Amino acid sequence: MNSTETQPLLSVRNLRVAFRIDKKNSVDAVKGVSFDIPRNKTVALVGESGSGKSVSALAVMGLLPQETAVIDSRSSVFFDEQDLFVMPSAQRRALCGKRISMIFQEPMSSLNPVFTVGWQIAEVLRVHLGMTANEARSRTVALLDEVGIPDPAIRVDYYPGQLSGGQQQRVMIAMAIACEPQLLIADEPTTALDVTIQKQIIDLLQSLQVRRQMSILFITHDLTLVAEIADHVIVMREGSIQEQGDAQQIFEQPTHPYTKALMLCRPPHDTRPMRLLTIEDVMRDDAASATNAPIEHSAHRIRGYAHDDTPLLVVKHLQKSFYMREGFFGQREFQAVKDVSFTLPRGKTLGIVGESGSGKTTIGMTLLRLHEPTGGEVLFNGENILTMPYRHFFDIKRRMQIVFQNPFASLNPRFTVADILREPMRIHGIGEDDRERTALCFKWLERVGLPVEAFHRYPHEFSGGQRQRIAIARCLTLQPEILVCDESVSALDVSVQAQVLNLLQDLQDDFGISYIFISHDLSVVRYMADQVMVMHQGEVVEMANSDDLYRHPQHVYTKTLLSAIPGGKP
Repeated sequence: MNSTETQPLLSVRNLRVAFRIDKKNSVDAVKGVSFDIPRNKTVALVGESGSGKSVSALAVMGLLPQETAVIDSRSSVFFDEQDLFVMPSAQRRALCGKRISMIFQEPMSSLNPVFTVGWQIAEVLRVHLGMTANEARSRTVALLDEVGIPDPAIRVDYYPGQLSGGQQQRVMIAMAIACEPQLLIADEPTTALDVTIQKQIIDLLQSLQVRRQMSILFITHDLTLVAEIADHVIVMREGSIQEQGDAQQIFEQPTHPYTKALMLCRPPHDTRPMRLLTIEDVMRDDAASATNAPIEHSAHRIRGYAHDDTPLLVVKHLQKSFYMREGFFGQREFQAVKDVSFTLPRGKTLGIVGESGSGKTTIGMTLLRLHEPTGGEVLFNGENILTMPYRHFFDIKRRMQIVFQNPFASLNPRFTVADILREPMRIHGIGEDDRERTALCFKWLERVGLPVEAFHRYPHEFSGGQRQRIAIARCLTLQPEILVCDESVSALDVSVQAQVLNLLQDLQDDFGISYIFISHDLSVVRYMADQVMVMHQGEVVEMANSDDLYRHPQHVYTKTLLSAIPGGKP
C-alpha cells in the first residue's frame, strides 16, 4: 500500500466560519473544526440545526455566500493533498464539480422545475466531461437506471414535479455521481422521506460507494440512521466538535453528554416513557446520572382503545377522488382514499402511517372539508359534517383544527405572532375584545413554552421548533376537541421533536384533546398513538392498538414498513 492510499482523502484543519450581520458585528458559525475523511469510508457529521454541519460542508465546496460569509485565513481544507482555499477559483470549481459532489437536503428546491431531469443531469456531463448532447443523454439514461428510476428512457424527459419525493432524491444522486466523484457529500438526504424510501436511498448510497470506491460525508441529525451506515462519527454542537471517533465506539461508549443526549431523545423502540428526554434534560448537571440510567426505569404510558371509550369522531366508508384532464374532453379518476372507516374516541390518538401517496394527508384534509369528499360519512358527536351546510359547519370547524408539516409555510410572514393568534379568535367570536384576546394569547404562549416577548415578533425570527409551537398555539386559541397533526414533527431535530411531542401529550392530558397523528416516522407514531391505521395506495391494510400492531403485525406491507425502521423492528 503506497503512502497516497494511507493519507485521508479530505483533511479539514481549524475551519472557522463567521457570518457578517452588519458592518461591525458577525456571528461565529464554525469554531475551529478539524477532521479527516478516509478513502472509501463513510464519515457521519451529526448534530442539531445550527450546529455548523452544513456550513462546514458548504465551506469545503466553496458554496458559502461571499457577501456575508468570512472564512478565517488560518483555516485550511486539503483534498488529495491540495489546499482548496488557496486554489484559483476556476480550478476549484472544476475540481468540486467533478471530484467532489454534493446531494442537497431538499431536491425540489435544488432541481430546476422548468427543465427536465435529463437535461439537468446532462448539463453536468457536458460542462465537466465535454460530452456531446447525444453522449450526455445516453449516459444520463444509464445513470437514472443505476439509481433505480423505473423506465429511465421515458422518465429522462420528465420534469421534477412529475416525480415522487424519493425519485427526485434519486435524480439528485444521479447528478452527484455523474462525473464519478471521489467524495460525495450527502446533506440530510433522507430527512423528509418515508422509512421505506429512506432505506432504499441508504442502500443505494452504500452500493454506489462499493462499486465506485467513493468516500461519503453523510450529514444528519439522526444518530439511529448513522449507526447503520457510518464508519466514523463526528458530533457537532454550536459550531464545535464535541466528540468524534469510530462509529462502534461512539455508539457503545459515548463520552460526551451531548452525544448521549442525542441518542436518548428519540422515542425508544421497546418502551413508552411518560415523557421523552430532551437535550436540556440530559445536559443538566443534576440529571447527569439519567444519561446512564436505562430509560425503561421511568414510568410507562399505557396506550390503546378501550371498550368503554366515548366515540367523538366516527368515519364510515370515506372516499376521495381527484379528476385529471385527459385529452380535450376526457378525464381520468385517481382514487386517493378508498372506503376508509375508523373511530376516534375522546382524549385518544389515532396514528395514520404509510408511504407518500398512501392517502394519509388526504384523509386529514377531507375530514376538515379542505377537500370535498367523493363519498362516505364523518360523524362528529353524531352529526354528519360532510353533508351539513357550510354555515352550520362553521362551529364544527372551530372544534377541529390542523397543524401542518411546515410551520413556516402555514404562518403568514407578514403577521406578527399577535396577529396570527388573535385573528382566529376574532373570526370565531372568542373573547369580548382585543384586550381579552391578548390575555388569552399570553396564556397560550406560556402554555406552549414561548416567552411573552414572542408576541410582537414575526415567524422568521423563530427556530423551526418555535414556529411549530406558534402553529399549535394558534389552534389552541379556538379550544379544539380534535387536532389533526399532519407530519408536524417530521422535519424537526430529535431534541426539538421530543419537546413538541411532550407538549402535545401534556395538552392531551390536561384538556382531553383527541389527535389524528399523521406521520411516516413509525417510532414517533408508536409513542404517540393509541391505535394505528396503516394506509397503502388509499386503502386501510391493517388497524390495531399500537402495541399489538408493532409487536404482531399481520399484513405484509406493515411488516415491510416496520423492517425499514433504522435500528430494526421495534
